[in-house]
Amino acid sequence: MTSTWCFLAVAVAKGWVLHQLDVNNALLHGNLKEVVYMKLSLGFKFNDETKICQLKKSVYGLCQAPS
Repeated sequence: MTSTWCFLAVAVAKGWVLHQLDVNNALLHGNLKEVVYMKLSLGFKFNDETKICQLKKSVYGLCQAPS
């Protein structure tokens, strides 16, 4: 937050024009068009170690996530 305030202070001092942009988190939970599987996370306890998860929504950082 400090960086944001510093940037705004410099922009005002220099007379820069600022624009606001609201970003939607669509990429974080977008629908997947292909079938994607992942291993269970380390903290998840399950009796069968061979289980995997099929993702229904994209996870931020996946190469399959929309760009």
